[in-house]
Amino acid sequence: MLEDLSPRHAAAVGLLAIVPTIIYGLGAPGLAGYVSAFNVVIIFAALYVAMSPLEESGGSSDEGAAS
Repeated sequence: MLEDLSPRHAAAVGLLAIVPTIIYGLGAPGLAGYVSAFNVVIIFAALYVAMSPLEESGGSSDEGAAS
């Protein structure tokens, strides 16, 4: 079951961590909870970008080499 899960979907499941941080933000006085929720979003975005597929370039790797 877990073997069929792609890394990008697994990173998206990590976004569920936003729920407890929002609850913490509503219950905690001050800015700490909101900063925590923002940090979860930043971590999710970084993982999503890191696990996205690479774009292939149109040229070969020795395109700029002298012949």
